[in-house]
Amino acid sequence: MLSRLTRPRAVAVASVPVVALLATAVFAPLPFSLAQPGMTANVLGKNQGTPVITVSGAKTRQTSGQLRMTTIEATNPDTRVSLSDVLSAWFAKDKAVMPRDSVYPSGQSTKEIEQHNSAQMKESQDAATQAALKYLDLGADQVKVTLRLADVGGPSAGLLFTLGIIDKLDGDGSGGDLTGGRTIAGTGTIDADGKVGAVGGVALKTQAARRDGATVFLVPKDECTDAKSELPKGLRLIPVTTLKGAVNSLVALETGKGSLPHC
Repeated sequence: MLSRLTRPRAVAVASVPVVALLATAVFAPLPFSLAQPGMTANVLGKNQGTPVITVSGAKTRQTSGQLRMTTIEATNPDTRVSLSDVLSAWFAKDKAVMPRDSVYPSGQSTKEIEQHNSAQMKESQDAATQAALKYLDLGADQVKVTLRLADVGGPSAGLLFTLGIIDKLDGDGSGGDLTGGRTIAGTGTIDADGKVGAVGGVALKTQAARRDGATVFLVPKDECTDAKSELPKGLRLIPVTTLKGAVNSLVALETGKGSLPHC
């Protein structure tokens, strides 16, 4: 039995391992990655001095607007993320906490992850070319499209690549810019049949888009809720599920005719 004089000392001694445990938890590495708005690139223009879209075998048109693909930047897979890092990012509007395995496949080295992301980008570019040429009723034996975008991996630029090819070749179908001269941003995967798929990090991508001058953002319809969660002022969301729907929405936005879908 402890006396009144000895009890506080006993509690103080017992608290030392607890403090040590809390300190360890705060600074111990956790299985998370921290993400923030990344770079954007106008697929109708140049990236690092090289045209993003090059077309041969067909006449291309001069464009005046922008179609900006968007990215997020995540901490390196080898970076140690602590509890204090997670708590700090949790309350920041321009940061997101994501399970590391959702950003980087587990069990892979940094080199393997880079190779995986590059392969996904190549598949996305191939699908974008197929979808665009199919939409325009052009054969791959007639037109050759080359897509180059340095230092970006993954499939989420597919929709914007496809729209960029269409704008270079056909515009809005009547000689006008598909963008209507605006800065349009967006995200979404694409398959050869023109189906738009969901991606991750849309709330951060909307911030990157608005930062770089976009006033309209094309978002996969299933991710409307995420896109609205931290939507920057002055940025309009247009949900899309197909390439045809995306083109129709941009034409309606340009001409002022027809209704536009909304999140």
